[in-house]
Amino acid sequence: MTTKGGRTNTMPKSARDKIKEQQAAARARERRKRLATYVTTGVVALAAVGAGWWYAAMNSRSEEAAGRLAPVSIQPDGSVVMAQAGVTGPVVDIYEDFQCPACKELERVSGATFKNLALEGKAKVVYHPITIFSQEPTRSNSLRAANAARCVADGKQWMAFHDLLFRNQPSETEPGFTPDQLKAWGKEAGVTSPGFDACVTQEKNREAQAAYSKKILDGQKIQHTPTVKLNGTEIDNGVLFSPRQLRDEITGAAK
Repeated sequence: MTTKGGRTNTMPKSARDKIKEQQAAARARERRKRLATYVTTGVVALAAVGAGWWYAAMNSRSEEAAGRLAPVSIQPDGSVVMAQAGVTGPVVDIYEDFQCPACKELERVSGATFKNLALEGKAKVVYHPITIFSQEPTRSNSLRAANAARCVADGKQWMAFHDLLFRNQPSETEPGFTPDQLKAWGKEAGVTSPGFDACVTQEKNREAQAAYSKKILDGQKIQHTPTVKLNGTEIDNGVLFSPRQLRDEITGAAK
């Protein structure tokens, strides 16, 4: 047989057909191999996405509150310490504003973690209620709430009142934390401090709260709330709102 260009092909037809079949089979195997690779890669990618979602979900899951608290003591300057006897660190300083929506969210997501760590004796947690807002009505809302918290003398009652203030936080655009509301929440929190109602109505601690806020904002260089510091170093927000990572970072600071 003469091919184009005058070359002669002496290979029998059956041999040529066999080679073609072998080549076709090889191409088919290569296609199947590529397909298997794509499928495997896709499964791995989906598994990675699933694992990432699971990891994120586990990190963001709030802890269950233990149902009881470490001893809570109110300090003369208005800060509040929650720690087991003899526990001096790691120190977790929480700078929060009762009118701050992000602070409310932190309490919802990670509040139980702070309380549990203090109860377990793994941290000394210090709450610093401050007023960071300068505009109205948020500033006055914040001052009324913080003033009322300062009217509570018992630590356990203070913590119950603290939680109710965040749970019932008003809108930033409307006047809220009215005296009547604050007195009602004090009753709900079991506050027994003498003169609580009068202290709330007359805002006896308003000036002290404003002065303390300025001192903290200037001295600690607080730019936003919530700000949480671990042994004086600010904790990243990504960790702050991930209870599992938050627990790991705080307990790791004790090692």
